[in-house]
Amino acid sequence: MLVNTALANVVTSFLWFALTFWVYLETRSVLATGLIGGSYMLLIALFGLVFGVLVDRYRKHAVMLGSTIFTVVSFGAAGMMFLLLGEETLLDFSGIWFWVFALVVLMGAVVEQLRNIALSTTVTLLVPTERRANANGLVGAVQGLAFMVTSVFSGLAIGFLGMGGAITIALVACCAVLVHLVFLQVPEARIIHASPAGGLAELRTGITAIRATAGLLALILFTTFNNLAGGVYMALMDPYGLTIFPVQIWGLVLGVTATGFLLGGGLVAKFGLGANPIRTMLILVALGGVIGAGFTIREWWWLYAVGIWIYMMLIPAVEAAEQTVIQKVVPYPVQGRVFGFAMMFEAAAAPLTAFVVAPMAEFWVIPYMASGAGQQRWGWLLGVGEARGIALVFLLAGIISIMLACAAMLSRSYRRLSANYADPSSASAPPRTAPVS
Repeated sequence: MLVNTALANVVTSFLWFALTFWVYLETRSVLATGLIGGSYMLLIALFGLVFGVLVDRYRKHAVMLGSTIFTVVSFGAAGMMFLLLGEETLLDFSGIWFWVFALVVLMGAVVEQLRNIALSTTVTLLVPTERRANANGLVGAVQGLAFMVTSVFSGLAIGFLGMGGAITIALVACCAVLVHLVFLQVPEARIIHASPAGGLAELRTGITAIRATAGLLALILFTTFNNLAGGVYMALMDPYGLTIFPVQIWGLVLGVTATGFLLGGGLVAKFGLGANPIRTMLILVALGGVIGAGFTIREWWWLYAVGIWIYMMLIPAVEAAEQTVIQKVVPYPVQGRVFGFAMMFEAAAAPLTAFVVAPMAEFWVIPYMASGAGQQRWGWLLGVGEARGIALVFLLAGIISIMLACAAMLSRSYRRLSANYADPSSASAPPRTAPVS
């Protein structure tokens, strides 16, 4: 199941990356790429809690199968649009067809995120409590491998084949994933529905589970605010990289730096997250802020590449920490809804930042830093170059991440959730049959 989910992540991320590369190279618009990235995360936020309900109400394999079928249909529709409308029509982002095309591609990628919630609850189902941090690290390593392959192939596909070739590859690969998934089996308990499926009541059950666990809401809110900085990187990392690298080389750079995912996830899989995963997470978030503030301090390609590599090495541990805590302190029958609730809030943060940062960078910060006044005021710190405006935004986002992590470490909620995690009675294990309220 882990391998199949990794393949699904590769396919959907491949086409999403390809769309972003294609749009920026053809339009050179930071605004357009920022809106695409922000729309992707906004859609995840809108559907996150619904995804969680589906994971709790139905068997994990069935949920994954339905998700993959939807993605195949979406990518097929995108291919038909590209074939019938042509590139010139689709690249007019002032017209409706650009946004319809982007929405179809993004919906196919967003629904695939349903599989990640199902995978997190499958870890609870199949892995003992004391080994879940290691398993979550392995999940992070596999997702890093998917990111590495995706970025390389997306850059090469757009550089040599164009968007039409990228859609064809994604559609064929997604069909292969679907065929493989059909033959997989997961030893799942029979789900007993204590009550009929009922809209808002389903959602309230997940929210109640979060409120009943001391400090858990604070953890989700912290991760949400941390994702505000992530929205900056989402909006501006590709424009910065495509400014200093050709698209084929930028794809290779992302592929090489994504080995940081593999190393970080591998270290968690081997050593775990320590006695207190929450403390580990906060320390790594602060370190990530230091990296984010410094990896564009000069327009040196190697500094940017090394900074991305270190930053990516931290991500699997941060993600695994949150998953490990939820898997232990939240009852198994409602874990899908809690993961969905967390996805909804955390994903909502990034598009808010992207929608604000991308226009601000394009219309104010970048022109300001290209002017004599901007260079005179900030040149001593950020040096000179074509992308100094983006570097200034990265610097501020990194400083905010450091301050956020330090404030969380001193909070009462951090102490309460740490104590709750340390209490063995809070561990959750799936029963032979999984009742769902």
